[in-house]
Amino acid sequence: MRLRSIELVLPKAADAADFLVNVWHTKLAASPADARTDAKANTHYIRGSGSFPYLVALEEGEESFVRSVTFVCEQADIDRIEQNARAKALNVTPETSADLGGGHGIIVEMPEGELFRFLTGSEEVAPIDDPDLPVKLTHVVCNAVDAEQSGLAVEEILNFTVSDRTKGMVFVRCNASHHSTAFARAGFNSLNHIAFEMADMDAVMRGVGRLRDYEYAPAWGPGRHGPGDNVFAYFIAPFGAVVEFSTAVEIVPDDYQAGAPEDWTWPENRIDQWGMSDKDFAGLKDAEANFKFKRTWQPA
Repeated sequence: MRLRSIELVLPKAADAADFLVNVWHTKLAASPADARTDAKANTHYIRGSGSFPYLVALEEGEESFVRSVTFVCEQADIDRIEQNARAKALNVTPETSADLGGGHGIIVEMPEGELFRFLTGSEEVAPIDDPDLPVKLTHVVCNAVDAEQSGLAVEEILNFTVSDRTKGMVFVRCNASHHSTAFARAGFNSLNHIAFEMADMDAVMRGVGRLRDYEYAPAWGPGRHGPGDNVFAYFIAPFGAVVEFSTAVEIVPDDYQAGAPEDWTWPENRIDQWGMSDKDFAGLKDAEANFKFKRTWQPA
């Protein structure tokens, strides 16, 4: 199973696409102007250098929300997840994707309302040779009312695995990458941030410099996390979401032992391995509440 994309609905989607393409540095895979029959008509699709047809879908709408977070997998995975979800009386809907790349599967509404989409049969595309493009999404993190219960739910229902627990988050993986999602102990449910996997540390640092050229200062970073061991730099995008340059997320074995909060502590006044940057706690907290999850379908 692999994390593929996130689908957002928001006002002024074209402005958000302009930021992601021309400042963040991605490629526009499709837009409403293309009038393509294999994509939603009112949606901008943003891709990276990898083989996924897009990483972020930006659909024009009156309010900002997350339509879905999409994973690609095998039909057997979808069948197992659907069985587990229905056994827990969760809302599940069959899905034939109208987004770029197509595919079919299901959408599951998790206990706190997160909307996770699982597709098989989605098309892939030829990679692009550009070391400054994001390769893929490395993780999408959610805020949670109860992060422990959210972690337990994705283990029981989605067959994911908790990798680590800290005072701030429960980290969860769907393959050998340390985390494909995580649940922040926020006390509310929403999108926390979207992390873009860069080719290497130099690509992260060049990205930070590029954002500074456009007068965007990091909200946190550069730095290196403890859980996952990845290099990071967070920014608050002008369309309201928190976005992250990341690289070198730890690859863990099947028998990786999940750490507890007491295993991940820092010296006073430090919140990552390097301790070289400040964090805009207030700005990030506000931005992390901007995108709630919202169903665009009715439960059966």
